Amino acid sequence: MTELQNYISTYFGVTNQDMEKITALFKEEILKKGEYFTKSGQYCEKLSFQRSGFIRVFANANDKEITQWISCKGYFITDLYSFAFKQRARWNIQALTDCALYTIDKENYALLNKLLPNWVELEKQFIASCFVQLEDRVFSHLSLSAEERYDKLFESNKVLFNQVPLQYIASMLGMSPETFSRIRNKKIS
Repeated sequence: MTELQNYISTYFGVTNQDMEKITALFKEEILKKGEYFTKSGQYCEKLSFQRSGFIRVFANANDKEITQWISCKGYFITDLYSFAFKQRARWNIQALTDCALYTIDKENYALLNKLLPNWVELEKQFIASCFVQLEDRVFSHLSLSAEERYDKLFESNKVLFNQVPLQYIASMLGMSPETFSRIRNKKIS
């Protein structure tokens, strides 16, 4: 079973027959380090499940880059606003390392409604799950101290701290690189 099939069966509980219909629409691709999945201002016409590597989602604001998310193995990646609403992408999405992806384009994604009678319900569950994760991140930013946010991310995704430039993690956590460095040095000593 591929990582994509494992994810789908874990979160959506689809039949083997439906699993084959879904995964047949995804194509394997490699996104090389430094390449863009999409750029701000373009249209994002694809959704990918990440098999390996790290991808940064960021925007430019007030002459600095703000990292919104760092995606790794086991996550879906897209500019949802662009993909769902046919608008120009708000985010730059760039590979920090070579990444292996399972990708479905917008045309094949639309076929899921025709191939699976219960797709609307499955998609609703997926979107609700994403929304809950977003709510948790917002709540953490509003209620936790910088050190608590650091600890929470470190406990849930230690691999980021050894594989991704630290200034990107600091930005994603809503802190300056100096604050991040101070917290990190405190944890190490």
